[in-house]
Amino acid sequence: MPKTERIEMRTTPEEHELILQAASLTHTSASAFVLEAARAAANKVLARADVTLMPEDQYEELLAALDRPTEIPNLAGLAAKPRRFHRR
Repeated sequence: MPKTERIEMRTTPEEHELILQAASLTHTSASAFVLEAARAAANKVLARADVTLMPEDQYEELLAALDRPTEIPNLAGLAAKPRRFHRR
């Protein structure tokens, strides 16, 4: 897929030199180095967005709450009534 979008940024001279040195050590251009670092960071953030983390005791409490039956007397009464319509 052709690359048509641009992202521009400003850096300090120190940041610029740091990126150039790192890119040189990896035998890539500064643009390729920054793009790969940004892509890796973006994938990490997006992967965490799909996961809910919580302490183990909170998770156990959640599971216990889901397993506890809820008392809804009106709903139980309605379910016990004869059906008005029957499927054929």
